Amino acid sequence: MRELIVYTDGACSGNPGVGGFAALVIDGKKRFLIRGKSVKTTTNNRMELQPIESVLTWVDKTIKEPCSIKIHTDSSYVIVCTNTKMKDGSKKTSGWYKNRANEDLWMSIIRKGVKGGHKLSFVKVSGHAGDPCNEYCNTIAQEECAEAKEEWKRANSQQ
Repeated sequence: MRELIVYTDGACSGNPGVGGFAALVIDGKKRFLIRGKSVKTTTNNRMELQPIESVLTWVDKTIKEPCSIKIHTDSSYVIVCTNTKMKDGSKKTSGWYKNRANEDLWMSIIRKGVKGGHKLSFVKVSGHAGDPCNEYCNTIAQEECAEAKEEWKRANSQQ
């Protein structure tokens, strides 16, 4: 099974506010950056989940085979929820996310990740503590967040 190492981070300007996210995918010697933003009102937790969902979408479109994916995150929210509730993607597990915050992202992660045949594992890293890959993702997420803030300002000044 192909092994991917992934680092993720999310950022939000205000909570709620606009946000940005980044994921660095390491596939052997190759590295891929996935980044994005939300000009709509979002939350810190949503921006921590978005890069995970985006990575799984990318894997499905580009690699097209089940992978072992080790996801490094500084989000306690992601770690607690994945390690206690997302063991096998069963109906019982999926039901836990029903009618909860970010249900759409959780269900997509379960559907694309666990049910898609990928072996997901999550590693907690200390945020802003010198891990080069975490710091890189944080920088990109902050850039995306700043861009989202500027887009939001432009859109709202024209009204």
